[in-house]
Amino acid sequence: MDEVLPTSSATGVEEPDLARARAGDGEAFTRLVEPLRRELHAHCYRMLGSTHDADDALQDALLRAWRGLGRFEGRSSLRSWLYTVATRTCLDTAESRGRRALPVDLGPASDRAVLDNPPVTDVAWLGPYPDEGLGDSGPAGRYAQREAVELAFVAALQHLPGNQRAALLLFEVLGFSAAEIAAMMNTSTTSVNSALARARRVVAEKVPARTQQQALRLIDDARLRQVVADYAGALERGDADTMVALLTEDVTWSMPPFPHWYHGIEAVRDFVARVPMGDCPPWRHLTTGANGQPAVACYLWDGGAGAHAAWAINVLTLRGDLIREVTSFVGAEHFPAFGLPASLP
Repeated sequence: MDEVLPTSSATGVEEPDLARARAGDGEAFTRLVEPLRRELHAHCYRMLGSTHDADDALQDALLRAWRGLGRFEGRSSLRSWLYTVATRTCLDTAESRGRRALPVDLGPASDRAVLDNPPVTDVAWLGPYPDEGLGDSGPAGRYAQREAVELAFVAALQHLPGNQRAALLLFEVLGFSAAEIAAMMNTSTTSVNSALARARRVVAEKVPARTQQQALRLIDDARLRQVVADYAGALERGDADTMVALLTEDVTWSMPPFPHWYHGIEAVRDFVARVPMGDCPPWRHLTTGANGQPAVACYLWDGGAGAHAAWAINVLTLRGDLIREVTSFVGAEHFPAFGLPASLP
């Protein structure tokens, strides 16, 4: 799709860097977009469910914006125009690559540990998002940004058609009006409102009433750190009893790209005892943050390399001070975005 140029009325005087960028000054263009880069990247992630796809989409969007800057007449803010270009770029990407999934989307939970569980490579899997990418916009801004990348919310978005996904994000997360969104998406305000109504129904069915940000604010910071430390320590020691004591009765554990997943304390207990604490070599860990939630980067011993190699980013979802969901994003390719080393000596 070609990007749609903005049509709303202008305010204020043109920035000198905008005039320079229009004249072909690449450094001026970089200065213009740099303050918006993080929020645009997070928007691309919400749209596409993958940090790597967000990287590519943002790069493509900024290239489109640079090439089309001469046609930007300033009748809306540069921010609105860049979101127009980024959103339409993401819609193109989503149309060609399809939606991202988690194991829970593919089939029922397994009652017992599945030892023969090869990765599925023909599914576009949802990926984690590093908290470092959310920027610093004050406590209220950080809270809103983290809510908008929580796993449950981003996973729910993947069940929406692209136009509904875009409309919901632009309206609910970014605060654009229905009229502005209609102009950005080259459609009518009536169509936008209809898309919003349908999107809200789907998301409401799939996202818990209490967000993780709300849940985490009810937990003392010291207690939260202790839960994360206990989880990582139990994994390293192979202490299944301590691990199980940290989990809710209805806990869910999944490991994309492995298709089998587990629901309920007995199924998870069997899996934990037989796989990560049974068949696997020793673990080490680093704590991190992903999708606005506590996370643990897990490293698995590699005897050939003589080091613990990057294995998975485990994102923890809590209820009270217990873990109700572990989503283990397996793959060393997730680690660079978090600024984490590929191995631990």
